[in-house]
Amino acid sequence: MRRCTAKWVLLWEAWDLHSLLFGLLQLFSLSMDQDFGHITGAILASYARGGINNVDGSNLPSKRAIAEICEGLLQLLFPGFHDAEPIHSTHLQRVTSHRVHAIADKLKEEICKSLRLSEPECPETRAEQMAYDFLSSIPSVRQLLQTDVEAAYEGDPAAAGTSEIILAYPFLETVAIQRCAHVLYALELPLLPRMMTEWAHSRTGIDIHPGAHLHSHFFIDHGTGVVIGETSTIGAHVKLYQGVSLIARSLAGGQALRGKRRHPTLEANVTVYAGTTIMGGDTIIGAGSTIGANVFLTHSVPPRSLVLAEGHGVKVLDKNDRSLAADDWMI
Repeated sequence: MRRCTAKWVLLWEAWDLHSLLFGLLQLFSLSMDQDFGHITGAILASYARGGINNVDGSNLPSKRAIAEICEGLLQLLFPGFHDAEPIHSTHLQRVTSHRVHAIADKLKEEICKSLRLSEPECPETRAEQMAYDFLSSIPSVRQLLQTDVEAAYEGDPAAAGTSEIILAYPFLETVAIQRCAHVLYALELPLLPRMMTEWAHSRTGIDIHPGAHLHSHFFIDHGTGVVIGETSTIGAHVKLYQGVSLIARSLAGGQALRGKRRHPTLEANVTVYAGTTIMGGDTIIGAGSTIGANVFLTHSVPPRSLVLAEGHGVKVLDKNDRSLAADDWMI
């Protein structure tokens, strides 16, 4: 009898503890609801002040969709290198056709969203034509990327082969997406090209604006921290190292500077070493020049110049000067 009574007492105590805990949880939940209600109200009040909302606005391009498009483009540009399984040549036509159609469908929708920023009623036929024109450029983009791979292999003794460059060199992924985005930029499509290059930037640490004009045989060794501005022009056979910045002299003019040349021009066969900053839309680095590491350059230099950091300024030498030892400019 005592055992039975003790058992019921234990059950009652357990049930009473359960009730107590349940009651405390309810009180905590009510308290949390009140706190979150206050927070929600404060956030809604900040929305009412406007500025960074897109409520009742247009359906903006999707960052997730852009990421999928970029991934699809890398597969289209480098078949077999961005795939989990190898592609047999007998299946290449079917696989390529599927990828072209898949990218076209996604791209057309995102193009329409971009166009609606300035045209609320985006004509579907215009979006389709833009997607078609863009995809028609893929063979030309591949030709340029082939020269970039060649430049990387020729310019980097650490490269074991072109497959390593395609699979492991971050510059190539960034340049591949930038070359694609540049096509859309040239079609005057808003927002979407920039989202594409920022996707690549977030993955590699290399920031190239879609407006930058890159000629053939372009190579960025290592790459981390490279910044290339919108109106930059880079000639053929140019090689950059990590931390190079091609930037505007001043942005104090704000939107008044839109559409104006603000960033430097690097002519053909220029090499720029690590940590160098070159500024200004009227700054032209002459063909065949070498810019040493950690240089801060705000003026043009003639072809075949050797520019070195010296004190708080720079020293500009002529590579054709026979009094220079070869080691002075074969950095």
